[in-house]
Amino acid sequence: MKRAPSTEQIHHPYQAPEGYAAIPTGVYKASTILFKDCAAMRRPVARDEGYIYGLHATPTSFTLMARVATLEGGKHCLLAPSGLAAITTINFGLLRPGDEVLIPDNVYGQNRVFSEGLMEDFGVTHRVYDPLDAAALAAMLTPATKLVWVEAAGSITMEYPDLLGLVRACREKGVLVALDNTWGSGLAFNPFDLEKRPGGLAVDVSMNALTKYPSGGADVLMGSIVTADHGLHKRISHAHRQLGVGVGMNDVELVLRGLPSVELRYHAQDRTTRALAEWMTTRPEISQVLHPALPGSPGHSFWAETCTAAGCLFSVVFKADYTQEQVDAFVDGLQLFGIGYSWAGPMSLAVPYDMTHSRNLALPYAGGHLVRFAIGLEAEADLRADIEQALRQLAA
Repeated sequence: MKRAPSTEQIHHPYQAPEGYAAIPTGVYKASTILFKDCAAMRRPVARDEGYIYGLHATPTSFTLMARVATLEGGKHCLLAPSGLAAITTINFGLLRPGDEVLIPDNVYGQNRVFSEGLMEDFGVTHRVYDPLDAAALAAMLTPATKLVWVEAAGSITMEYPDLLGLVRACREKGVLVALDNTWGSGLAFNPFDLEKRPGGLAVDVSMNALTKYPSGGADVLMGSIVTADHGLHKRISHAHRQLGVGVGMNDVELVLRGLPSVELRYHAQDRTTRALAEWMTTRPEISQVLHPALPGSPGHSFWAETCTAAGCLFSVVFKADYTQEQVDAFVDGLQLFGIGYSWAGPMSLAVPYDMTHSRNLALPYAGGHLVRFAIGLEAEADLRADIEQALRQLAA
């Protein structure tokens, strides 16, 4: 019996011939994933070993998970629709009512907001610690402390923490360490091998906003959660499933497309960023340049202990006699720098910040208004000329 055209299209028997190979990963999209028979549907399948439903994985997302785990030096990876979604998944996977989480004073702002808000609502308390003082952190750890977040380098003010000291203090008390590794992205240092010798220190969980370097195009939102321990991976994976966290395969495709060039872009942006940061130390308008690779920047010695690269970010602090209006006018006067959040895309960005309302502890610099630069892929000479012309307007 001849079937109707719609039925023929849905149940068409054609299968493409085997043997096809290409550089890009194939994009497999699905909500429904088909089983061979009822027995196969009822057979238990681990989420990282087979297919159950499109929310959990397709061959495309499995490929990205494997590559991100390799990039960061781990073994297991989960994907989330943003860096913040990855942070919240880690917290829900590892914390329970009555637990305490410690966050660094220079933590990514939305992690702070989440700790102060929804985590408190669920009975999880938090305290803030100084990321440059490992001894002070060690003294804060109690039996209730179940998780410590570290951030290298710190958000906006770019302090590089005493990463080895912080991880060591947590190890001695059996407290888990989660790293926001968006800045390092597996390229500045290996979070699962911080000390290059057997038994060396390692974080327990690495979170990366794939929105940034791995994507590189300023056109996708995604986060990853990488672990080296299978048991820990299962704990977080359980929360991941219960929260219904998933990503779209078109977004996965974009990140997969960016990964082959991530190392080249990271180091190219690093070179330009260091050159501009060093040049900015000579400008009379600037009282301090905050960049982990610069001697004198907070935490520089800690950066030198663990890192071989430094990424695309630096901040400058204007001398105290410049008003916020003047600093805003400087940012508005830039022609090659967009004004917007995020970083590691092709276009350079500049954003002014008022840090007096986003720190519990003392600021790492004395006074003045701060501007964070995210350096893209433009030529260094063009970016320097643009900053110079905007500074001349500031002085006029």
